[in-house]
Amino acid sequence: MSYLLDASVVFAAACGEQATLARLARLEGADVATSAIVWSELMAAAPEKDRRLAENLRLIGETIDILPFDHAAATAYGQLLHELEPKRRRVLDRMVAAQARALGRSLVTLIAADFEDIRGLTIEGWSN
Repeated sequence: MSYLLDASVVFAAACGEQATLARLARLEGADVATSAIVWSELMAAAPEKDRRLAENLRLIGETIDILPFDHAAATAYGQLLHELEPKRRRVLDRMVAAQARALGRSLVTLIAADFEDIRGLTIEGWSN
């Protein structure tokens, strides 16, 4: 099984949330990635004054693959928009979900309810 981590999981790991870190440690490293969309979202949200968080994000970025949002992901996102009612505030979540679906990866999230309306998406909910 291969996994695509959403922003909630990567952020929780960067903040040192123990349950999330323990679950990540059980996964095979080569099977874990995140989206460039998630990465850009985290880079924009990370406070400049929190050195520990910045360092943890840097280490995560060196440890897991950050996958580009490519042609296949863009096509899957377009298809997803045909299937669902557009929700402007959830655009990035839906783009990441489309990418996971296009890659055949399970989307790992702490907020599974945000993705339950997406057919064909395998979700692994890690609510704490």
